[in-house]
Amino acid sequence: MAADNRKNTRNFSIIAHIDHGKTTLMDRMLEVTAAVDPRQMREQFLDAMALERERGITIKMHPVTLRYRARDGNEYKLNIIDTPGHVDFTYEVSRSLAACEGAVLLVDASQGVEAQTVANALLAVENDLVLIPAINKIDLASAQVDVTREELLEVVGIDASDAVLVSAKEGTNVEELLERLVAEVPPPAGDGDKPLRALVFDAQYDAHRGVLAYVRLVDGRLRRGTKIRLMASEATYEVTEVGVFGPAQVPAEELAAGDVGYVAATIKEIAEARVGDTLTYAEGGVAEPLPGYREARPMVFASLFPVEADDYELLKRGLEKLALNDASLSWQAEESAALGFGFRCGFLGLLHMDVVRERLEREYELEVITTTPHVAYEVATRDGRTTYVENPARLPDPAEIVSVGEPFVEATVYTPARYVGPVVELLKGRRGEHVSMEFFAGDRVAIKYRLPLVEIIVDFFDRLKALSQGYASLDYDHVGYRPSQMVKLDVLLNGKAVDALSVIVHAERAERRGRDLVMKLRREIPRQLYEVVIQAAIGSRVIARETLKPMRKNVTAKCYGGDVTRKRKLLERQKAGKKRMKQVGNVAVPQEAFLAVLKTEN
Repeated sequence: MAADNRKNTRNFSIIAHIDHGKTTLMDRMLEVTAAVDPRQMREQFLDAMALERERGITIKMHPVTLRYRARDGNEYKLNIIDTPGHVDFTYEVSRSLAACEGAVLLVDASQGVEAQTVANALLAVENDLVLIPAINKIDLASAQVDVTREELLEVVGIDASDAVLVSAKEGTNVEELLERLVAEVPPPAGDGDKPLRALVFDAQYDAHRGVLAYVRLVDGRLRRGTKIRLMASEATYEVTEVGVFGPAQVPAEELAAGDVGYVAATIKEIAEARVGDTLTYAEGGVAEPLPGYREARPMVFASLFPVEADDYELLKRGLEKLALNDASLSWQAEESAALGFGFRCGFLGLLHMDVVRERLEREYELEVITTTPHVAYEVATRDGRTTYVENPARLPDPAEIVSVGEPFVEATVYTPARYVGPVVELLKGRRGEHVSMEFFAGDRVAIKYRLPLVEIIVDFFDRLKALSQGYASLDYDHVGYRPSQMVKLDVLLNGKAVDALSVIVHAERAERRGRDLVMKLRREIPRQLYEVVIQAAIGSRVIARETLKPMRKNVTAKCYGGDVTRKRKLLERQKAGKKRMKQVGNVAVPQEAFLAVLKTEN
């Protein structure tokens, strides 16, 4: 792309909290620029997955190139990246912003500034982007435009006195926003004659072309036949196709410095085209990659087992196909004595886990059991090694352990002032340490607490929304590991450990957790022909016990009259028989019992 064409290019992103209207605004931009045939236009046009459309959230980012004729008479090429808004995908958002020169900070006029509004705005500032504030949903009766302006100034530090007031639903002032973008966002820098440097900000697997790397070219040029190298994996390929998003993939002759597009190069594994990696020439390329790359590291771990054992291969194929388009999903085969064969999976967070599970159930018609989510603990052993343990079954013997490090996060909760009391109680109850509390315009409060990651991965968000009637929002950052008194809690049925129900818990909470578990199991496990002892134990020490009484046949019914020793003899014989059954019998724990316990596990 020549320099004079580059000056009419604008690369920007739309960032916002969940449900503040990013995708709807994108719909209106597609309509204003006539990028989509009106007959093909639909709501949430860029959200391709049925799950995205149903939930109203963006899970996978969607780049698109639009042509817009501005009021100054020039035609501009707008490269827009619609980013996810959930905290699980913060790293992907940061890489998307690194591919842009500007960003629209979209805020809901009825909800005000929320957690991801602040987090994404800070990411944009770190990447030196031009931020254009836009206040959305001004058509609502509950819209508080002036209060939202004050919050943007106080909480985010952005002067929003000239914020563009839009209604993405009605299409109000969308053209005004586009005019601001072409006027204020600078054209991309870079030099097409320098060695190639391109940022990989996303990737997608195509059955016919292999992995398509979504790239922003910083310097250099890319065309078919170019030999390229991915700097993180050191793998080299030959480019078979380049193109742009219009919003469908449109092949192009060439991509040059400043362009956003896709590259096909017969890349077989999506893990080779890692988000944040730098793409350069195989020979004569750059020596230093673009800054900011890091490997996506799973934070939440859970095991997936098919309800029907025959579905194991189908579950394996499903995970393989999902992993083709999701490099952050990690999985490995696992065997459980209680649940059979399955897979131990690593996820970016709870939403990521929920999306993967639901896609498996919908797209492959699978019924899966998901075990209680865990985090990875940093375990130092006496032989001087440090390992990360995400499966309770792999925790070393207590005698071998020197210390167990628990992952901590700094959580920021934005809530109306009237809910501060219940929110603080919730944070304290999750072993939280107070960091700060700030009051802002519009009766909003930002509460910061430092607490263990494991305390917020199960039901914390649901509890937070319930206590605040849906008004509170959460953002968190990982702050490393801290030594904690963690123990492994085992569940025993007649002395045999049920590995699928083992958990790593804080020592202070082990007893209560153990009592809850054995009580739930006592309600869920059907009565057997012999007595079943349900125990929760830490090592060899039993901390909770429940007994499931056996089903009993009335063996004395046939006795009528005679000596009492006749009845006693029959009862003793029954007792001896049940004892033998207990010694050789396995407790039949139905899948429904596991589902009930795992779903209600806190």
